[in-house]
Amino acid sequence: MNFVPQMLTDLRGLQTICRELLSLAERESQLLRSDASGAINEATNTRRSLLPRLNEALDKARQHRVSWQGLNAADRAAQPEVGFLVRQVQDLIMRVILLDRDNEQGLLRRGLIPAREIPAAQRQRPHFVADLYRRQQS
Repeated sequence: MNFVPQMLTDLRGLQTICRELLSLAERESQLLRSDASGAINEATNTRRSLLPRLNEALDKARQHRVSWQGLNAADRAAQPEVGFLVRQVQDLIMRVILLDRDNEQGLLRRGLIPAREIPAAQRQRPHFVADLYRRQQS
């Protein structure tokens, strides 16, 4: 159980990154509504700079998940903040995904996404988030 403080710290870090991504997606949405094409490129560059931090935080969360699942139910119940942070991160990720999808559609409508970057139809998974939640609940 000595890994729990580090896990809480890493989950808070992931939560911070998710909040940054959400605020970036919200800003991008506002830029798309105001037709500020130049500033959209800046938002894209900012997103690309956040991706390595996000990947690192997700790798840490995956490692902690294995340790967390190795605990018995009583030990996990003694740490309610972990579950709370996990739910908050999941909610933030869900909001980012939905807003980013809307932003992507706006970029497509304006022709700001090159055709080579548009995902193939077979790669699109419309129920990915619902399936992700279902898997996490079981």
